[in-house]
Amino acid sequence: MGTKRDEDEPSAERLTRNWNELLQELRVMQTGVQILTGFLLTVPFSDRFTALEDHQKVIYLGVLGGAVLTTALIVAPVSFHRILFRQGERDWIVEAANKCARVGLLLFGLVSSTVVLLVFDIAVSTTAGLVAAAVSVTVSGTLWYGVPRVLRRRHLT
Repeated sequence: MGTKRDEDEPSAERLTRNWNELLQELRVMQTGVQILTGFLLTVPFSDRFTALEDHQKVIYLGVLGGAVLTTALIVAPVSFHRILFRQGERDWIVEAANKCARVGLLLFGLVSSTVVLLVFDIAVSTTAGLVAAAVSVTVSGTLWYGVPRVLRRRHLT
C-alpha cells in the first residue's frame, strides 16, 4: 500500500527517489560485505590456517563463497544501471535492485552468523559456535525482518 507521498509523486520521480534510496542502502551493505570478504580472502595465507580442522575449513569455504555471492548481489544493481542506462528500463532496474538488496541482506546475515560460528568454533568449541551463530541469526532476523514487519502492520491497520 502506497503512502500519501507515493500517491502525490509522479511515477518517474518516485522511481528516481526509490533508486537513490536503494543506492544508499546498497552502499552501507557494500562496505560491510567488502571488508568481511577482504578479511576472509586473507585467512588461508595465515600460519594458523593449516591447523584448522577439516570441518572448520569447510565452514570457512562456505563463508567465503557466501561472502563472494553476497558481494555479487549487492554490486549487480550497479551493472544493471550501467548497461541499461537511458534504455527506458528504470522500473526494471529498481525492481531488480530491490530483489538483489533483499537477498543480499539475507545472505549477509547468514554469512556474518557463520563467521561467528567459525570464530567461536576455533576459539571455544563447536557447541559454543553453534549457540553463538543461532543468537546472531536470531538477532539479525529480528532486527532486519521482524521489527520492520511489526511496524508495517501497525501502519497498515
